[in-house]
Amino acid sequence: MICFPNAKINLGLHVLEKRSDNYHNIETLFYPIGLKDILECVPVDKTEHPLIQLSGIPLEGNPGENLVIKAYKLLQKDYPLKAVQIYLHKSIPSGAGLGGGSSDAAFMLKLLNDIQHLGLSTSQLEHYAAQLGADCAFFIHNRPLLAFEKGDRFQVVDFSLKGLFLVLLIPKNIRISTREAYAGIKPVKPGYKLTDCISKPPEYWKDCLVNDFEKTVFVLNPELLHIKQALYEAGALYASMSGSGSSIFGLFRTECDLQDVFPDCYYWSEKL
Repeated sequence: MICFPNAKINLGLHVLEKRSDNYHNIETLFYPIGLKDILECVPVDKTEHPLIQLSGIPLEGNPGENLVIKAYKLLQKDYPLKAVQIYLHKSIPSGAGLGGGSSDAAFMLKLLNDIQHLGLSTSQLEHYAAQLGADCAFFIHNRPLLAFEKGDRFQVVDFSLKGLFLVLLIPKNIRISTREAYAGIKPVKPGYKLTDCISKPPEYWKDCLVNDFEKTVFVLNPELLHIKQALYEAGALYASMSGSGSSIFGLFRTECDLQDVFPDCYYWSEKL
């Protein structure tokens, strides 16, 4: 069985306070986009460990430590899973703030639930996903959601970017780890509600919809600030860094092709 784990962008991201468990409480709006990986599970004869074959964008680290393997092993603690061969084709760049690894893990849980007939509810899948990563649980729902605490508590919101055009850019020479992004953060509670900002038309978001990581990440990587400014110069209604990674996105009223403007960047665009 094949599924297609998709990426997300963050609309606003406030780092509110550091927790006693060394995580941070945040506030953000997760929004799914059409950039997708390909994940397939095929039953095989019994093996000691699940097998994985990777293709597409190269990943760092041991394949056996990939989040899809961790998702399998997490469920295996509670259920007698049949052995599988996993094929994962990566199209979502890592370290870009797009949640690619988290999406793969969440979709793996959903895939195993289906093919192994586990009968897990959405809340049960969310419980397992939250153990794999702070934003994994979002991809169980995979719809626009306000996220709180570690990014694993949600509020349904009536919100859509439908009809707008998205341009997503990632410099090929920049990769930002979550630890690096948080290193310079000074948590502070904003003086306005995120919901009040997103209730306004996108033309007004520039002055109120803020990603707190930009303050420190742009100092370390000024190229990202230049990309954001260039998107506004190209006519973007709103432009921002996504998550704590190296991607910058712009939202436009009409379709545009900016590949020639950003030849040194990974480029993705779509009508939302």
